[in-house]
Amino acid sequence: MSPEFSVVIPTYNRREILPEVLSALENQRGAPSFEVIVVDDGSNDGTGSWLQSRSFSVPTTVLQQENQGPAVARNQGVAVAKGEWVAFLGDDTVPSPRWLATHYRAHQERNDTPRLAVIGYTDWHPRMRRTSFLNYINEYGLQFGYALIEDPENVPFNFFYTSNLSLRREMLLQEPFDLRFPYAAWEDIETSYRLQKSGMRLIYERDAVVLHDHPTDLRRFATRQEKAGYSAVVFFGLHPELGSFLGLGPEGPPDPPAPLRVFFQEKLAHTLQKFPLKLPRLWEDLLRSHYIRGLNRGWGDGANSIKGEPPS
Repeated sequence: MSPEFSVVIPTYNRREILPEVLSALENQRGAPSFEVIVVDDGSNDGTGSWLQSRSFSVPTTVLQQENQGPAVARNQGVAVAKGEWVAFLGDDTVPSPRWLATHYRAHQERNDTPRLAVIGYTDWHPRMRRTSFLNYINEYGLQFGYALIEDPENVPFNFFYTSNLSLRREMLLQEPFDLRFPYAAWEDIETSYRLQKSGMRLIYERDAVVLHDHPTDLRRFATRQEKAGYSAVVFFGLHPELGSFLGLGPEGPPDPPAPLRVFFQEKLAHTLQKFPLKLPRLWEDLLRSHYIRGLNRGWGDGANSIKGEPPS
């Protein structure tokens, strides 16, 4: 008998936290029948050999591929999945004991609507040293922004977070993740945009909680935002109607901020992050500067000129 859910986890060099993720799946309570599919995206930290040697108490498939990014890995996992629904987890997001049961309940309470997708809440793992900056990017900032969700029953497409998400497998077979994004940025939101255009409804289920163990700080997140800016140019090439949403006009991105201004912003922000201060305006300005820098780099490289066909 086929499982009801397939939990798909792309992984790359997360040997330290992945065992906790998989153990938490083995200890789900009240969950529907499910399988686990782990796609090792060319890890070089021993993840592959560990996965091959480990025994699992729930049906588990391990796939291995050369390092090609999470979009390829997710598509691979969906391709072999046997469940009617697919649930995505990050390889550093540890599900709470009733995580899958809560996703299942969310679908059932809405009459198992075929075009429904459910996002849950991704909180910081207790091991993380919580800071004002981490709380900001989780609730109001550029990582998740859960506090910005106005209607949990009708969530905009840009909240489609594959760290904690469930939907019918058939939807992803029709609209797979596009493989032309150079970084792990925007490829999930672009998929969501196509899915919403074809009738997907996205909802937010706060009780479907996972715990995110991913050390970051302002400097690392600024680097992430520059990559996001570059990938936004690819997104624009696929969907130019989203130019204003992505920060791009018909003539391209805004001029990059003055390097000296960014330098002093960074010095100030890095100094003040040692203190329990809330500095959303400073953080927003600095992160937007790095995003615009990425936009300009992508535009200069011609990343908006998409070639080739989307993945089948």
